[in-house]
Amino acid sequence: MKQFRYYISLYVIFPFIFTGFTILAAIVSFRLTKYGVQHGLDPAQPVIWFIITIGCLAYICGFILVRMILKPVEKFVADTQKLSSFAGSPNSKQKDGSVDQIQKFTNVFDQVTTALSRMEAHHFFPDIIGESMAMRGLLGLIKKVAPTASTVLILGESGTGKELVAASIHNNSKRNSQPFIKLNCAAIPEELLESELFGHEKGAFTGATKNKPGKFDMADGGTLFLDEIGDMPLNLQAKLLRILQEQEFYRVGGNRTIKVDVRIIASTNKNVEEMVQQGTFREDLFYRLNVFSLHLPPLRERKEDIALLVDYFLERVPQKAEISPLALQMLVAFSWPGNIRELQNTIESAAVIADNGYIEPAQLPSYPARYPAYFAAQTRPISACRQTPP
Repeated sequence: MKQFRYYISLYVIFPFIFTGFTILAAIVSFRLTKYGVQHGLDPAQPVIWFIITIGCLAYICGFILVRMILKPVEKFVADTQKLSSFAGSPNSKQKDGSVDQIQKFTNVFDQVTTALSRMEAHHFFPDIIGESMAMRGLLGLIKKVAPTASTVLILGESGTGKELVAASIHNNSKRNSQPFIKLNCAAIPEELLESELFGHEKGAFTGATKNKPGKFDMADGGTLFLDEIGDMPLNLQAKLLRILQEQEFYRVGGNRTIKVDVRIIASTNKNVEEMVQQGTFREDLFYRLNVFSLHLPPLRERKEDIALLVDYFLERVPQKAEISPLALQMLVAFSWPGNIRELQNTIESAAVIADNGYIEPAQLPSYPARYPAYFAAQTRPISACRQTPP
């Protein structure tokens, strides 16, 4: 026979216990006072002793309850601080007397939460490098939208990793076993882009010697990533809108309706809202694409990820190399207008010319031109030290 257990929240237990002590103290104090008045006795002394007794009992009960609750928490905190992942953190180095116990618990819980979020991000998105708050927030949004069928619009500067985010959305979706097809709208001439998207029938134009499936055919059941959607011509935008609305299209030179089931992920480095106002991008298409938008932060807004990215790129360059702390500081200080792509090229170039596999500031491309202020600030104290007699 199944037994039922009832669980009562601590938010109910604690107030109930101390309210009970308060009511008991009031009732007994009243009774003692009334008894003393009726019998001509001084009730002050028994009431005082009773209050002291009730206070001691309340203190003991409160201590026992708090101890029962905090003991496993203290054990968890102590075991956590022994782990190597947390032993080197600034909060773990503080002496027990420098912070109160609640603050110590809060610090450990914050560290554990941060570590768990990083582990989760690495588990679901192993190809996306980043542990900054901006990236963790972005990965949380990707995790939520990936399992849905919603159209996603990825916005961000060139080189921020829009294609990588699109692939991550597909890999974590219910369509991950189906094709992931990519098309860069800016890399294909306007006269060929329609054929690339929708395919063409034999004889549709000069050189069309056979039927050719388009990207929508290839992506049927899966995901189609339209990179640089802001460069798509207006006449094709209307046809793309029809597919988003009806999930059907015509091939170039064909008259047969083709039904497809394709999820669209689009990206652009342009301000689409300004393009809509200028009339260079269809307003209705923008609203169809902008079901769920993701804004990728530029590298200058997530500088805490630069060291991770540098390590990641150094592990993958053909010429194995390490980087000096000063060179890494300079990479962090740079604004990176080309974002992650520029950083990757910089690391690869520096690794090629590095002496003995060690990247110094001088090996960074165009080093004096890109870091003149930083270079001067670092070299002046060194020169002064050399001129100072011992």
